[in-house]
Amino acid sequence: MTETQMPETQLPQPATRLSPAQITNLANIIRRAARSEILPRFRNLTEGQISAKSGPEDLVTEADTAAEAMIARGILRIFPNAVVIGEESVAADPKLRIRAAEAELAFIIDPVDGTWNFAKGVPLFGVILAATRFGKPIFGLIYDPITDDWIWSSEDGPALQSEVGLLPRTLSTSKTTDIAKMTGVVHLSLMPKDVQQKFAPLIPDFARITGLRCSAHEYRLMAQGAFDFTLSSMLNPWDHAAGALITARAGGVARFLDGKDYDTATTEGTLLTAPSEATWTALRDKIAPAFGL
Repeated sequence: MTETQMPETQLPQPATRLSPAQITNLANIIRRAARSEILPRFRNLTEGQISAKSGPEDLVTEADTAAEAMIARGILRIFPNAVVIGEESVAADPKLRIRAAEAELAFIIDPVDGTWNFAKGVPLFGVILAATRFGKPIFGLIYDPITDDWIWSSEDGPALQSEVGLLPRTLSTSKTTDIAKMTGVVHLSLMPKDVQQKFAPLIPDFARITGLRCSAHEYRLMAQGAFDFTLSSMLNPWDHAAGALITARAGGVARFLDGKDYDTATTEGTLLTAPSEATWTALRDKIAPAFGL
């Protein structure tokens, strides 16, 4: 693999503090971290390099911690005054999440999203990076180390998919409007048991309810129009901040079921992303009673 080439003339000019050159640098930092800290460890981890955090399904590996540290160092070289947090640093100090939500500029890293897949040798994982301003996403990038491509967007630009040596292509959310034909990602096992029981009878009303154990690829497929909606009550900002922004810039909607727009400060609630305003409303009306709304 060679260094990513993203000529500035190919990038939309964002009305944010991130310039095209800075975006290019961020993409390169993530690609370098994937090549040096993530991919060499894929299917090459020893038992001692994998451990559990909150439970046996919540894993962390040596690749997670090493990649997060490398990406954080690279970001701080470009943005020395920014708050930089990652999934693993917040696990060690939960107060960092609040600090990031209150910061004028914060970067949020998920160094290996889909760690369970990664640790089990399943090639379905990614790196997620979001920039936020006072908790509102202003930039998001989701990188797939296996295919070496990334989707990304700024707060006022299109959602794009980029590959080395090729011009970026614009992404669009699904055009499906019939709920009976929709495929949705629902993190059902992570929801309270009473919600699971209330939501379960709704499953046959959709074409398919699924999950990939990887927000990176779930949001990639959402922005590409392959999935019709996502629903999650586990509101970790490293999972959702980039994907919520990219989905919105691809033509979709990302809101909590109570109607509030997505932000990283919200820690309780349920996030629903949908391909359009009308579809979001239809899905919310169908789903909300299961959550007591």
